[in-house]
Amino acid sequence: MSAPITALIDGETVTAVAGEVWSALVGEEELLLPRAVPVDGPSSWVTVTGPWDGVVVLTCAASGTADLARSVLQLDDDEQPTAEDVDDVLRELANILGGNVKSLLPGPSALGLPETGPAPLRAEDEDTCRVSASWRGHDLAITIQGASEAPATTTTEVPK
Repeated sequence: MSAPITALIDGETVTAVAGEVWSALVGEEELLLPRAVPVDGPSSWVTVTGPWDGVVVLTCAASGTADLARSVLQLDDDEQPTAEDVDDVLRELANILGGNVKSLLPGPSALGLPETGPAPLRAEDEDTCRVSASWRGHDLAITIQGASEAPATTTTEVPK
């Protein structure tokens, strides 16, 4: 087992990465404001496998997902994004956040495909780095957490 994520990345680094991603994807004038609150709502995540195995999870308060999709997709304020638009935006944000986190980890790593749904089970606290923030008054959290169980692997039997 590798070192826990808290030995590899700290909250300040995650906050900086998230701020850069937010500025690039959501808008240059769009700021994430630190805020220590629990967040419940839709989640998207991407797995990271390599010397450290885990997931990068974005959780957004349900009240903010339509605004977020509207901003990323550059829709007019009166346009309502579809559920598919919201899922696509959440997956894309998780994918880009995951790629940035992956680049900070030691050794070669790979990203899985981004997913949406209930957030994966959290690992132990020492292998979890969580940053909470607010965007336009909507709460969100970015959680980098170790795999709660070993990633699934496929083995192929070679006939004798």
